[in-house]
Amino acid sequence: MATIRNPAGAPARSSPWRLPSFSLRCLHVWRRNFLVWRKLAIPSMLGNFADPAFYMLALGYGLGSLIPAIDGLPYIAFLAAGTICYSTMNTATFEALYSAFSRMHVQRTWDAILNAPLSLDDIVTGEALWAATKSLFSGAAILVVVWLLGLAQSWLVLWLIPLALLVGLCFASLGLIVTALSPSYDFFMYYFTLVVTPMMLVCGVFFPVGQLPDWLQVVSALLPLTHAVAIARPLLAGEVPGQVLLHVAVLAGYGLVAFHIALVLARRRLLR
Repeated sequence: MATIRNPAGAPARSSPWRLPSFSLRCLHVWRRNFLVWRKLAIPSMLGNFADPAFYMLALGYGLGSLIPAIDGLPYIAFLAAGTICYSTMNTATFEALYSAFSRMHVQRTWDAILNAPLSLDDIVTGEALWAATKSLFSGAAILVVVWLLGLAQSWLVLWLIPLALLVGLCFASLGLIVTALSPSYDFFMYYFTLVVTPMMLVCGVFFPVGQLPDWLQVVSALLPLTHAVAIARPLLAGEVPGQVLLHVAVLAGYGLVAFHIALVLARRRLLR
């Protein structure tokens, strides 16, 4: 592998497994993506907001009329917490996959940025931050609907905003792993079919995890979306979540490990 030089011109270690090098230059990548998104902000926000909102309202009021209260919550309130987490996950995933792949592979935007005094570490960090920001927009939009419907029980619900950012960073990092591996857009269907959709179904978004078979409950406990929902649902009910530090640690751990793996794979793909 050829020696890679950082923006300052000093030789960098050639191992792709070296620790990430964080700098504020990643904010230039974030700003570049924001300026492009701003031109299409309304249709983008509509797509990220309308789909989960319709699901929440239709299932919450339609199916909810047939379902008794779950853990003291009407079904629409139970579903609202899961919808916020699912919407946040989905938005971060789509941005880290389709949009980031377009910039990396199709438009060659990453190659162009590497000609500026920015490193690949800056680019991947900026992409993760941008995907998390978009997921924050989506989660906040759903939270507004929840508030207007009178489903929020206390000001504790505002903690869902930093939770949405953490969930966004976690799933953005996981998505960037797939992006670094993907040869084409079609490859993403494996991730959605084998990871995202099963996670949505077994992590407590639509029904309590306790309803699952014991072995599937064990699998669910290992998945990051379960821990996001475990924080969001008590907050929506006006309660402090139990084992909140454990849930936050799991989400942060997934995000940090996945980010490093994504960066390693991106280095191998682009800096050979």
